[in-house]
Amino acid sequence: MEHQTPHSLKQSVMFSHRLAQLSKALWKSVEKDWQAWIKPFNLNLNEHHILWIAYQLDGASITDIANFGVMHVSTAFNFSKKLEARGLLSFSKRENDKRNTYIYLTPEGRSLLLETFRSYDENTYSVYGGALPIRELYGKFPEFSELISIVRHIYGNDFVDRFESSLMKFEDSIDEDEGFLSIKKSEFDDPNDIPKSS
Repeated sequence: MEHQTPHSLKQSVMFSHRLAQLSKALWKSVEKDWQAWIKPFNLNLNEHHILWIAYQLDGASITDIANFGVMHVSTAFNFSKKLEARGLLSFSKRENDKRNTYIYLTPEGRSLLLETFRSYDENTYSVYGGALPIRELYGKFPEFSELISIVRHIYGNDFVDRFESSLMKFEDSIDEDEGFLSIKKSEFDDPNDIPKSS
């Protein structure tokens, strides 16, 4: 008796190719826009991503950064060390976990990250502009539920749950006032750490 599959090989190839081609096209645009966004801050994509992850997770191990940032452990470590050398990250052990080293944003790192948020110009981000017609038509941006489901089945629940909770943390901890972003004071140990708007 022949093995029955719910799909054909042809459908599988077409789906895989379509997803690969669309993902590559989107990533190329995101990468170009992201690099242009952070270039004035003397950061590369991995460094900016690590700063953002360190903020979102508030004490992330190198493994956390590698997993959440979808990068190799050596990439996460090497770029984290460069950020530490610039005074943007600090490394420390936890009292209850001496085996792992955890990474935290320094006040300078928080300040720089916030400055990158403030400098974001939605008009220069192609993917954002490409999604505007959907928002105009439906009154909201795409919700990515199908894409999130695919990622959940590849990377697991923990990855997607951390991603969703990090977005909620960003939404809850960042204020927007007249087109300027600021981190809520409760996010800082010392009110003097809060960067002033330029």
